[in-house]
Amino acid sequence: MLRFFLVASAIFVGSQFSLNAQQKNPLEAKNPILQKAWVDSVYQNLTLDEKIGQLFMADIFSSKGKAAENNLAALIKNYHIGGIIFSKGGPGRQAKMHNRLQEKAKVPLLIGMDAEWGLAMRLDSTYSFPWNMTLGAIQDPDLIYEAGKQIAKHNKRLGVHFNFAPVVDVNINSANPIIGNRSFGENVQKITQQAIAFMQGMHSENVLSSAKHFPGHGDTNTDSHKSLPFLDFTRQRLDSVELFPFRELIKNGVSSIMVGHLNVPALQEDNIPTSLSKAVITDLLKNRYQYKGLIFTDALNMRGVADFDEPGEIDLAAFKAGNDILLISENIPAAHKRIKAAYLNKEVTEERLAHSVKKILMAKYKAGLHAYKPIEIDGLYEDLNAPENDVVYEELIEKAITLIKNDKAILPIQDLEKKKVAYVKLGKDSGEVFLKTLNKYTQVDEIKAGSLSELLEKLKAYNLVIIGHHTENDNPWKSYKYTLNERIWLYEIARKNEVILASFARPYSINDLKTTININAIILGYQNSTIAQEKVAQAIFGGLSVQGKLPVTLGKEFPEGTGYILSKVHRLSYGTPESVGMRSINFKEIDSILNDMVKKKNGSRSASSHCAKRKGGL
Repeated sequence: MLRFFLVASAIFVGSQFSLNAQQKNPLEAKNPILQKAWVDSVYQNLTLDEKIGQLFMADIFSSKGKAAENNLAALIKNYHIGGIIFSKGGPGRQAKMHNRLQEKAKVPLLIGMDAEWGLAMRLDSTYSFPWNMTLGAIQDPDLIYEAGKQIAKHNKRLGVHFNFAPVVDVNINSANPIIGNRSFGENVQKITQQAIAFMQGMHSENVLSSAKHFPGHGDTNTDSHKSLPFLDFTRQRLDSVELFPFRELIKNGVSSIMVGHLNVPALQEDNIPTSLSKAVITDLLKNRYQYKGLIFTDALNMRGVADFDEPGEIDLAAFKAGNDILLISENIPAAHKRIKAAYLNKEVTEERLAHSVKKILMAKYKAGLHAYKPIEIDGLYEDLNAPENDVVYEELIEKAITLIKNDKAILPIQDLEKKKVAYVKLGKDSGEVFLKTLNKYTQVDEIKAGSLSELLEKLKAYNLVIIGHHTENDNPWKSYKYTLNERIWLYEIARKNEVILASFARPYSINDLKTTININAIILGYQNSTIAQEKVAQAIFGGLSVQGKLPVTLGKEFPEGTGYILSKVHRLSYGTPESVGMRSINFKEIDSILNDMVKKKNGSRSASSHCAKRKGGL
């Protein structure tokens, strides 16, 4: 039975749509009476300056060291900021900085991070889980729940209360420069289901969620970090596509919503960013949708909003529009002064200020900050990099692998004794693990050449060619396209040979290919991680079933939802000991004992090969 419940709903159109007026407050804790008492008590003991300070969440890079920490400490002391969003750095540095900064705050600080695919989105020495587009190929929402849960465990261990996830933008535009792989895909119903599962996985560990980027950043070809995207869609289109996932996440208790910097004429009469629009935030999100959770601006230092007005004025406009938390203000002292002046001259009422500050305090209580404890430093690295992460990652990748073409049922490869197999690598990144895993099933020779003619000549000795397209896996914004030479080589190899193309890039890379007519099979691993390379190689030889479905459309040939199912497993599969309920540490101990025994007998020969990490036992 699924761990989450998706409320069935019709797609409502136009301005008549509204959610249930009795919508529950997602910030309400299990003990609402004690929560309210704490919130009221804290609020009553705050000065006006301290109340205004709670509205700000400032950013810091733990990589920037003591100078950055001192600057932030001054903002805590002088402007009483309510929260921090941590960015680039390392987990140990962040944990120590976190503990020192919390000591300086009168009210414990609310800590947020962009950890969409794990802490590795921002931090070194932490675990990177699959991107949303990879998860979008998975058909079992329970697995996506587990991804959200595991990421939340890491957040909680590092003292992060708000993970600014999930991204619920519907990525219809393949040229989108900033969303892309951060989206679950283009099918509105599917990505909504997947986002709810991910969100509920996070909630199971009491990490608060944030649906972004309201009202929808998926069908743009502009990056709001650099300029203001323009979404010229009808209200009917917005209601049925962009806004649909947000409405459903509201019904299912999303903790917060982040408002993007977008220009959406159908929702607002002026050309201001949606993050400053009362029509979008107060009239639509708060009144019509009856949303009671926290509302964050996207970062106010992004050019999509920062170019609109002066620092301070932008912050006041964002607050008056209905936002609760002003994220990464360009100038907190100026903004604090401007909002205070607006309060004193009655542009901002006490009721309006209390509305946001009390919601922020509710979130702090729900996150456990009423009983704040510092982060335990000992064992932090080990906890964030435990072997159990690989178990989750392995299962996610296995179920995401997608076979979008399989002429004459070439996969899984049969009759190995009749096959002479070559491997050709395309792309800038390594395919070493892929080749090594292929060779666990049969001899596969890597063929290199200085020219196309030389390569084609060498390939005459083989009757099957596996081509791996390996692009960098550091983040989802890395280049994924084929070069012109790579496309030419691929077309010519496929014209003269039986070819299996294994893609370790975002799925949109297939759009670069003008034709796939001569390619016999195309299998998508989505990412060039070690585990993805291992799993795709196993799937090619029938060591794994293939169950993924394409989360986006790739031209006319491969519509969204394409995916051949290979349910039979013909050969052995390989994985970590944890994937079959064993522990890697035990294998290391066995390796050590066997190596000692062999050294005593033969002098130096290693016995590690006796301990194969194979599913199904030794």
